[in-house]
Amino acid sequence: MQEISPIEHNTLANVQTLAEKVDTYGRKGLEGAANTQRAYRADLKHFQNWCEKNNFTMMPVSASTLSGYAAHLADTHKWSSINRRFAAISKLHHLNNLATPTQDRQFKAVMEGIKRIKGIRQKQAPAFNIKEIKNVLRSIETDTNTLLRNKAILLLGFTGAFRRSELVALNLEDLTFSEDGLIVSMGNSKTNQYGDYEEKAIFYSPETVLCPVRTLQTWITTLARGAGPLFVRIRKGDSLTEERLNDKTVNDLVKSYLGEKYSAHSLRASFITIAKLNGADDSEVMRQTKHKTSAMIIRYTRLENIKQHNAAMKLGL
Repeated sequence: MQEISPIEHNTLANVQTLAEKVDTYGRKGLEGAANTQRAYRADLKHFQNWCEKNNFTMMPVSASTLSGYAAHLADTHKWSSINRRFAAISKLHHLNNLATPTQDRQFKAVMEGIKRIKGIRQKQAPAFNIKEIKNVLRSIETDTNTLLRNKAILLLGFTGAFRRSELVALNLEDLTFSEDGLIVSMGNSKTNQYGDYEEKAIFYSPETVLCPVRTLQTWITTLARGAGPLFVRIRKGDSLTEERLNDKTVNDLVKSYLGEKYSAHSLRASFITIAKLNGADDSEVMRQTKHKTSAMIIRYTRLENIKQHNAAMKLGL
């Protein structure tokens, strides 16, 4: 048996290492954001259970199986949810170097039929108006750790147009206070998946009980530490922990204070809507929301009242 020379051994090791790196980077490129991955895992589990129950092959999937699954989902799911399920299935196949028959004529015809029957309108988180949020904030006493934290979350979430995942990911090290207000430095987010440097500016309010900066400063003083999670769990007895808050708690918090019809996403939608009604242009809004296009600002602006922000009022008649 011929021995491998040290040079050949190193070359083989380097090739193997390079192949592993290519595989790692390739998979990471296909995986997407963490929240998307979590949603996809749940979607794939649902598809797996359906396939097992009906004795279908999950992977590689056939056009007829995809069509049958689409027809099954149409009875109970909205168009956006159906689309996400098939995005998850396609992603699974891509990660395993398999093609998905999403371009098959039969499957496309079924999807077109579902779209026509079900409609594609997506339910959106409603926006509250400025009077609603002011009333809520003025009513929150801050004499307990829980109430102070909750008020700080609502104020920062609204004035910073944060997603709930972004809020709970913040650390004390991300905050820089000055006489002008607060700068929040952000790492990865839904619109910033490559760790680019992003900042949001939060300003003082003339009314102390409505001021996000002063409220946050009081909360940080209560935490009595200089690093770690900004928003944490609080145990019974109003006892602080150092455990990072989860995003579901933020959603529950918004519903608790503003009403069941609202969600954590309403903080972001309300920022955009109220800012637009008060005359902010798209570029100003995008500076805070970090959206990349005006099209997303239009999508997020909630103007249910047809008389709001309407050019028919500016005809000069």
